[in-house]
Amino acid sequence: MTGLPALPPPRAGEADRPAPAPLPGRLGPTHTLILLTAFPALGTALFLHGTPTGDILTLLGGCGALGAAVLTAAGGGRRLMAVLVEAAVRSGADK
Repeated sequence: MTGLPALPPPRAGEADRPAPAPLPGRLGPTHTLILLTAFPALGTALFLHGTPTGDILTLLGGCGALGAAVLTAAGGGRRLMAVLVEAAVRSGADK
């Protein structure tokens, strides 16, 4: 005996319920943790190998922009895409 209290048995029907699925276009905690560690680690490694700071920031900014575009496309970002297309059409019509 460890002295810890035992967990109560699950209620009927509670064990059958699946875990809720993440919403599309949302980052889960695992993805957020990966991003929070991967970008600074990559930037630090590049800096330690002599890469100029401007190049590092350009590379990481491009990676972030590509990631945001992929998440928008995969998450069904129709509204964002509609706003961007509308802005492009309006700027083209002003010429």
